[in-house]
Amino acid sequence: MGILWSLILGGVAGWLAGRFMKGRGYGVVMNVVLGLVGGLVGGWVFSALGLGPTNMLGQLIAATVGAVLLIALVRAIRK
Repeated sequence: MGILWSLILGGVAGWLAGRFMKGRGYGVVMNVVLGLVGGLVGGWVFSALGLGPTNMLGQLIAATVGAVLLIALVRAIRK
């Protein structure tokens, strides 16, 4: 059940990140991937700052922030 929730949370985080970062979309699958990887990145960044997510809302926020950072990085590399 944890994997299913991670996929759902990653999809929502990727979708939110796509909404925050206007421009060309990456599609549903890439949004899920960005959300999942963003969850790892966001969790690491927030934990390093001493603000590790402790509930589902915190995890969603961390994953969304991480996905936004990844989208910004991908766009910078593509230019």
